[in-house]
Amino acid sequence: MNSEKTVHSEKITLTAADDYKIAATRYFAEGSVMGHIVVAGATGVRQEFYSGFAEFASSHGFNTLTLDYRGIGQSRPSSLKGFKMHFLDWATLDLAAGVDEMASDTLPLFMVGHSFGGHALGSLPNHYLVKGCYVFATGAGWHGYMPFLESLRVRLMWNIILPVLTKWKGYSPWEMLGMGEDLPLGVYEQWRHWCSFKNYFFDDPEMSHMAEIYSKVKTPIVAANALDDLWALPRSRDAFVQGYRNSEVECIDIDPKRLSGGIGHMGYFRKKAKPLWEDVIAWFKKHPAVLET
Repeated sequence: MNSEKTVHSEKITLTAADDYKIAATRYFAEGSVMGHIVVAGATGVRQEFYSGFAEFASSHGFNTLTLDYRGIGQSRPSSLKGFKMHFLDWATLDLAAGVDEMASDTLPLFMVGHSFGGHALGSLPNHYLVKGCYVFATGAGWHGYMPFLESLRVRLMWNIILPVLTKWKGYSPWEMLGMGEDLPLGVYEQWRHWCSFKNYFFDDPEMSHMAEIYSKVKTPIVAANALDDLWALPRSRDAFVQGYRNSEVECIDIDPKRLSGGIGHMGYFRKKAKPLWEDVIAWFKKHPAVLET
């Protein structure tokens, strides 16, 4: 018999600071509300992928929000060809709108990030509203942190296959390759460029201002990476999170044997990942911001 309660949710539309409309889903907490959560998803991943976690968090007392970044899922325009945006618009505009939507004067707001979601916290203009951030699979993206065969495959994609397909389509057709949602051209170009640096955009001369921006973040962070996550192994994570130099960052290396069949880069949010979700909720519940309410 399934003892889990049905979680109530509703589709909503967020309006970013530039008036772009963002599709989102709000999951309502069951019982006593302990806080709010915004889920910051990975590059090219629709919000539905995080519904299992959102339902789990809501069943444990947290109002939870998922969203589709502009150009992705229900926030995608009729055509990606000619659609212009900066990669970090997903943080500075889209996630920022989600944070504003969920922020409260009476209950703490937390963020749960996946891959790009761990990058996003530092780019939020309203990061100070987030009392704690638990991120999975965040890394610097550089191929040199990957095992040899994965590094070879990634370099083949970045330098040969994707440039040809992207020039043909006018956007990056990831769905065609079975790698996720299609990506707007600006996302693809900047992501590819920043992944060529050991410390991601912190090493890009044109992004020298990012070090100062991230230094202003004081939100406590847990950065958890599986030892079988070939795209974001712990050494890749460590290279990126040093940018959060004024935050208390706890790094956790996850044994992939905790989940049947391993974890990889996407397994953190599949249905079998409840043991990892329990870690997240336990950390939030013990957070001083919760205990003080």
